[in-house]
Amino acid sequence: MHKIVVLCLVFLSMEAWGQKKYPITRFGAKAGMTFDNARAIQAAIDSATITGGAVIIPNGTFMTSTIYLKSNVTLQLDTEAILLGSRDRMAYAQTGPLALIVCKDQKNVKITGGGMINGQGRELVENTIRCLREGKLQDDEWLKKRPSEKNRPNLLYFENCTAVCIKGITLKDAASWVQLYKECTGVEVSKINVESNAYWNNDGIDIVDSKDVVIKESVFNSADDAICLKSENPALKCENVTVKNCVLRSSANGFKLGTGSFGGFKNIVVDSITVYDTYRSAIALEAVDGGAIEQVAVTNVRAYNTGNALFIRLGKRNRDGQYSTVNNILIEKLTAEIPATKPDIGYPQEGPLPKVPIHYLLPAVIAGIPGHTITNVQLKEIEIKYAGGYVKGDLSPVPENEAGYPEFTMFGDLPAWGLYVRHAAGIQVKDCKVTVQAADFRPALLFEDVKDLQLQRTRIPEKEVINASHAEAISISY
Repeated sequence: MHKIVVLCLVFLSMEAWGQKKYPITRFGAKAGMTFDNARAIQAAIDSATITGGAVIIPNGTFMTSTIYLKSNVTLQLDTEAILLGSRDRMAYAQTGPLALIVCKDQKNVKITGGGMINGQGRELVENTIRCLREGKLQDDEWLKKRPSEKNRPNLLYFENCTAVCIKGITLKDAASWVQLYKECTGVEVSKINVESNAYWNNDGIDIVDSKDVVIKESVFNSADDAICLKSENPALKCENVTVKNCVLRSSANGFKLGTGSFGGFKNIVVDSITVYDTYRSAIALEAVDGGAIEQVAVTNVRAYNTGNALFIRLGKRNRDGQYSTVNNILIEKLTAEIPATKPDIGYPQEGPLPKVPIHYLLPAVIAGIPGHTITNVQLKEIEIKYAGGYVKGDLSPVPENEAGYPEFTMFGDLPAWGLYVRHAAGIQVKDCKVTVQAADFRPALLFEDVKDLQLQRTRIPEKEVINASHAEAISISY
């Protein structure tokens, strides 16, 4: 009888523990920067997925190579826990997704807590280069520019997952994109802190062909686009995505749709974000691969010390007969301050200088291509302040550059300092104001090949002009 009671108590204790918490130290994990804990952490995950439970990374530093997160498992990092990515490139997976934490075809997964995941990106890239020189890895790009993204691990990689939650953690120094969510449904990213400018292509977060996504109350400081939505599959799109109450800094763009735009983007909401010290655009909406951008609302944006406030582009770099479309865009309550100096000077990875010399500050841009217009864009309650101060100079005709990489410098100098719109229809500019600290010889606003243009209570400096050529159905009210 005594033995039966003891066995029952042991069984109940193990069951209660197994359903709830799986500390990695019980599976042989050791703190420190030299012991690879991948096997121990994976054993904890494999056990937790059977009944559902939390794998605990306790306070301390635990180094690991690739681990695989599975269904019904929460990876919980205690407040002072650091999960440290291995510096050894050969310790990561040689096939399949390349990341520190991989989660593919799973559901109900979480990474939570107050701890940090640090990819040691600089050191990992240095080791990657050594491996390339020794012939352990192959890469067609690295001698021309740098090791390609296929050889640099992400921190987090989620693909075809359902019900994903990332909350409260810090993500630091990836060797490539920080976190990727590809073809996932039901993703919530909240209250995280991203500090990743260790190397190139350090996007803060990439959402690829995923739907029902919320990114909120988070801070992103990244060497590449801070928040980037992409569409890589012509049959899919990013849909029902909300970004709210976030702070963004980037040596590229703050919030961006594209550049990958094969399928498209629909029902995208951006609300209450701050963008600062950002080299390119605070807001960039770009469709250049045959996909569609439709039903996008961007409201309550504060941008300061950024190279460009707004860039909306319809281009064609895809070689088939499909053309992109951009339709039904609302930009409301945006304020921006555009300096004369390079906004990201002094950061570890600065944005590259434009391929063509830029002599003048560039305006907000809405640009389609001949025969394929951007349609139904509303700009409401916009205020952009420019440093200005440029005397009269020579301006070349603006190239179409249909297949060019989309960014606000792609046309070179532009013939307006406040807002430039070309190949567009159904443009409404209401309660908007642009100013310069010192005079600029170009007109404040310029519209080329624009139909159904409405300007309502639009304020420009006294004696400035609005230039419209080849424009039809223009309505101006003050």
